[in-house]
Amino acid sequence: MIYKNPIYKYSIYNIRFISIRFKYIRLPCLLFLTFTLALIVTSMPALPHQPVMDMAPRWQGGWGFQLRRQSISSDTLLDDTTQITNESGLSRRVDTLWLEGIYTFKREIRLSFKLPYIVQSRTVMKDTEPVNETGSGIGDLIIGLPLKRYWNETDSTGNIAITPSIRLPTGGTGASFPVGDGSTDLGLSLSVSFEGAKLYQYYDLFYWVNNKGDMGINKGDEFGLDINIGWHLYHDNLSNTGIFLMLDISAALEQEGRDSAGITGGKRLYSGPVFVWYRAGVMFRAEYKFPLYEDVEGIQISHGDEFTLGIGFVF
Repeated sequence: MIYKNPIYKYSIYNIRFISIRFKYIRLPCLLFLTFTLALIVTSMPALPHQPVMDMAPRWQGGWGFQLRRQSISSDTLLDDTTQITNESGLSRRVDTLWLEGIYTFKREIRLSFKLPYIVQSRTVMKDTEPVNETGSGIGDLIIGLPLKRYWNETDSTGNIAITPSIRLPTGGTGASFPVGDGSTDLGLSLSVSFEGAKLYQYYDLFYWVNNKGDMGINKGDEFGLDINIGWHLYHDNLSNTGIFLMLDISAALEQEGRDSAGITGGKRLYSGPVFVWYRAGVMFRAEYKFPLYEDVEGIQISHGDEFTLGIGFVF
């Protein structure tokens, strides 16, 4: 049992008691299956969170995957913190389909990956004229190794985790709006989460070392904090079905750098609601985030609003 308190017997984290477990599929077969699925999906940029839905699987030999559709768009032009007139119609839109997977060797040791397929466009200034640029394709692959330590109390449970990550240059840099940057980057996050009968909390402090890439791309290092605070609105023991309503708060500080269009970097604070529904080994998550504060380096397009839909499966 995962929890000391019997009221958590059918918690979202204890899905293994009523979901299908593939005990006899070896890890190479799982990786082959997952990457085959990736090719199928891609034939058709929140980086700190760990799949699946930050919540599962939590047992030895457990595995899962999720698909997330993320849209970010903006035509707001900023000079430091001040919104200025956008006479040239500068804009940016990035649509990403994330395929994310996880395998749990033991409760404390996991391996995760995140592979994006990106379709994006922007209008930027080149030689005093606005120019439309586009790019699409598989982006840079992220591989993480979450290392966790759990504890149980009489009425709650929690864990602390450290996650070293690497981002590999699998994305192309040949398009006018490149989907990759050509560099191998390193990340590290420290996270802690707590769950009681009604309250869920998740805190993730992370840092990315962004190295020099191709096409003059040399983004600055990024430091950030991501917080989810939620209310466990509903849970049915019999069907292991429930609902979380959460508030997401994200803060990031990116050092000044450059991409193929010009200067990058700045500070931003974002927030918005999150809705999570789960039933047995299936989880659905919807979230919307909007800027509360932005301070960009030089003159840039705002990061923009974010809208994400995701569905995950654990076994």
